[in-house]
Amino acid sequence: MNRRRADFTSSLYLGMRHASTELPGWSALTTGRPAALGLPPVADGVAKALAELQGTEAVLLARSTLHAFADCLEVLAGEQTGIVLDVAAYPIARWAVRRAAGMGRPVLRIPHHDLGSLAAALDRLHARGLRPLVVADGVCGGCGKPFPLATTASRLPAKNGLLLLDDTQSLGLFGERPGPGHPFGDGGGGSLRLAGAKGPVVLVSSLAKAFGAPIAAISGPAVLTEKIRKHGGSAMHASPPSTVDIAAAAHALRLNRVEGNALRERLATRIRLFRRACGEQGLPLSGGLFPVQATPPVAAPRGKRLLDRLAAAGIDAFLRRDCRGGTALTLVITATHTTGEITETAAVLSAAWNREAERED
Repeated sequence: MNRRRADFTSSLYLGMRHASTELPGWSALTTGRPAALGLPPVADGVAKALAELQGTEAVLLARSTLHAFADCLEVLAGEQTGIVLDVAAYPIARWAVRRAAGMGRPVLRIPHHDLGSLAAALDRLHARGLRPLVVADGVCGGCGKPFPLATTASRLPAKNGLLLLDDTQSLGLFGERPGPGHPFGDGGGGSLRLAGAKGPVVLVSSLAKAFGAPIAAISGPAVLTEKIRKHGGSAMHASPPSTVDIAAAAHALRLNRVEGNALRERLATRIRLFRRACGEQGLPLSGGLFPVQATPPVAAPRGKRLLDRLAAAGIDAFLRRDCRGGTALTLVITATHTTGEITETAAVLSAAWNREAERED
C-alpha cells in the first residue's frame, strides 16, 4: 500500500475539519432571504461567542471577507475619509480599497509595517481635513509578523481615525500573553488579544483557516457593526452565511474552548521542528513561528525544479510571492502533520535546495 502524500498546501492550521457527523442536521442550506432580513437563529450565539473571544463589543457575520471588506469600505470610508493602505495587505482588502478609490476616496500607499510612513500619511490626511482609515493585515501571511497595532491605534484618536484589519491569519492562532510554554498565547482571539490593545479598530476575519469554517466576521464597536449591518450593500443584496457554515463556526468555537491551546502548542512544536531540521541542513526559512514557512527567494525555473523534486517524493508544496515581492517555495505546517512527515520533508527539501545551489555554483 502506498503511503499518503504529505500535503503542505492546506491552511487548516489547527486541523479543524467539521465532518457532517460532527454537526447538527439541517433542513435547508439558506433562508432564501437577504442577510438584512435576518440570519439563522444560531448565528446570534456564534456572533456573541466570537465577540467575547476577540475582545470586541459586537460581531456581524458575513459570507466571505470579500463581502465583509466591500461593506466596511462602503460604510466606513465616507466622503471626508482618506485611506492609508499597507502595500502588502491581502489582495481582498486591496480590491475593496480599489473600489473605494473608484468612488473618489484618496488612497495613500505606505511600505509594509513602516510606522514612519504611516505617521506621515496620517498627518497629510489630517491636514486636508480628512478622517484617516488605515487598512492592513493583523498578521502578515508573508513574513508572519504582526502589524504594529497598539502603536497605530494609539495615534488614531487624535486624528479621528480608524484601523481596519484583516485578522484572518491571526484569528484562532494568536491570543493573550504569549510565553515560552505557549508561544501563540492563550485563547486564539487574534490581534486585539495579542496586542492587549483597545481603540478605534474594526476586524475583518475569515474563520476558514485556523478554525476551518468558511464564514467571515466583522468585529468591532457595536455602533460601527450596526451601521455596517444596516447600510452594507451585501446585507441587502446577498444571502447570509449558510446554515452549515454557521454550524461549522459554532463547532469550531466549541473545539477551541476545549482543545484550542493544546492544538496551538502542537502546531508550534511542529513549526519549530521543521525550522530546526532545515536550518541544521543549511536551509534558512522565513516565517518565524507562523505556519507559513518559505525558502529564500528563488527564480521561477529553480522553484519549479524544487517543486518537482518534492512531488516525486510525495510532498505537495507551492510557489508564491512574499510580502517583499520575491517568489519563494512555500510550505504550510499544520497541527495534523506527524513528526515523521516534518523531518522527512525537511530532509528532502534541504537536499533538493543544496543540490540546486551546487548546480548554480
